[in-house]
Amino acid sequence: MKITARLALALAAAIAGVLYLSSYLHVQSDGLRLSLMALGLTGVSLWIIYWRVARPLDRLTLWMRDIRAGDEARFPVRARALETLVAEASRLAQSLGEARAVAEQEARLRHRADAVWTAERLKEHVRRQLEGRPMFLVANREPYEHCRKGKAIEVRTPASGLVTGLEPILRACGGTWIAHGSGDADWDVVDARGKVKVPPHDPQYTLKRVWLSEDEMDGYYYGFSNEGLWPLCHIAHTRPLFQSEDWARYKAVNEKFAQALLQEMAGTQEPCVLIQDYHFALLPRLIKTFRPDARVAIFWHIPWPNPEAFDICPWQTAILDGMLGADLIGFHIQFHCNNFLETVDRTLESQVDWERFAVRRSSHATLVKPLPISIAFPTPQTAPAPALEELLKPLGLRASAIGVGVDRIDYTKGIVERFRAVERFLELHPEQKGEFSFVELAAPSRTLIQRYQDLVAAVEQEAVRINGRFQSKQWRPIVLLKRIHSHEQIEPFYKAARLCFVTSLHDGMNLVSKEFVAARDDELGVLILSRFTGAARELRDALLINPYDIEQMAEALHQALTMDEREQARRMASMRRALKDHNVYQWAGRLIEELAKIPSVDALTGPSEPGT
Repeated sequence: MKITARLALALAAAIAGVLYLSSYLHVQSDGLRLSLMALGLTGVSLWIIYWRVARPLDRLTLWMRDIRAGDEARFPVRARALETLVAEASRLAQSLGEARAVAEQEARLRHRADAVWTAERLKEHVRRQLEGRPMFLVANREPYEHCRKGKAIEVRTPASGLVTGLEPILRACGGTWIAHGSGDADWDVVDARGKVKVPPHDPQYTLKRVWLSEDEMDGYYYGFSNEGLWPLCHIAHTRPLFQSEDWARYKAVNEKFAQALLQEMAGTQEPCVLIQDYHFALLPRLIKTFRPDARVAIFWHIPWPNPEAFDICPWQTAILDGMLGADLIGFHIQFHCNNFLETVDRTLESQVDWERFAVRRSSHATLVKPLPISIAFPTPQTAPAPALEELLKPLGLRASAIGVGVDRIDYTKGIVERFRAVERFLELHPEQKGEFSFVELAAPSRTLIQRYQDLVAAVEQEAVRINGRFQSKQWRPIVLLKRIHSHEQIEPFYKAARLCFVTSLHDGMNLVSKEFVAARDDELGVLILSRFTGAARELRDALLINPYDIEQMAEALHQALTMDEREQARRMASMRRALKDHNVYQWAGRLIEELAKIPSVDALTGPSEPGT
């Protein structure tokens, strides 16, 4: 029975009792009858307060005292009247537990004279480096979307490697994340300036949303960014498409983001700006023109091609000039830095300093640095690996071992090639029929672009064709789960899989490979990794493959499935050490340190925003 019903029943009983008592005692005075009634109601109220508020509060106090002492007991009683307080106390207890785990880890590492980067270390590092200067991060993708689900609004985290890499930084350092508001309920939760505090249950920084029309998205995002620059920079043999109307919208959206950023920076001194990726190649110059005191960095998360390939772009001069407005340009690997400097050297009138890896254009210098991004590792302790049988049961499958792939459905990821490698593996090793299944967690991406629609169809058709060759009643070789999966849904597959298969045809970094390694705290499992990823430079104990070589990939599958546990542990321990030493906090610390080193420039008098 709900508390409201119990309260009504108790009040009714109290009133009836008082009336009966007054009648029994032959009380004639209305005043005395009312006094008795008030006395009864007071007693009932005190009883309700004690049992529904005071007693749970006492237990909550004792529970929080136990938590503070390190005893992770569950809250001992349900208290509907205190649901909000209990929920906040639970989140506080979780935060205390995570902070305690981090402190214990740091103490162990200090004892071993190690220097791991953590959120707390990054926060202190940023505080010393920035000396109070505010931080602004600009990205097309927002870290949280508010979406309608029936009459309710739910919060979703987009499937994005960029969000995976960057969100821990804002959690650690605070500041403002400026992004396109893409959720259908984003408007409903922001203030008059389009801002909302995030994460929703533990606000640590500000999300500023910029609103784009369908025409702007079609031209800037789907058009120039993803049908032009994306295939241009990835060597996946897909022809880039460049159209003047897409370029016009790309410029207009860059100017719109510049206006939003300049408004947010108004009244600040020497702000630090971290611009993310190929969607905003023009933004550094726009910001630097109107706020020369700002320290501006742009990080290019995708590969940079050789000069001959980039020469295809009709507006390459404008793109290079826009990027060189930044004080610092970051790429994942040195090879991409070299390609960029060679492109600048051939295209623009500028001075390239190959010793410092810098470009001087007019009176402004830009540093070009390799800064490989990573993920938040070490991570708090997570749930143990699920039993394989329980993981596969909802899928109607039985298998002795599984492999896992996690991707956006994109032609650069080599998903079709991966499926064909599984097919070839089963041809060469028929004894694995009924024993090994490959699970592909595939998130649809850019579905308004025709070539992506065609790719989804091709991936589905290939899975159906291969399954048709080999499947039995309770087993199929390829399990294609085509939807967006949260990290909580992906992690059980990472933990239970015998191998993770990353077959990118070309990739700036690829964080899936690092997520798999981070999840394997049992130090087992095998990573099969394309040598055309940035991650291949760091995770050298993976089985490195050429994703165009189906025979080699099939052999790597066999090697992974037959590798003994000692060899698995040796390789995985080595990769986990590399990941611990070079996690996202270390990446952010290096990036911000490089930016903070840049000499300040006194603000110049000029127009307040682009286009004026």
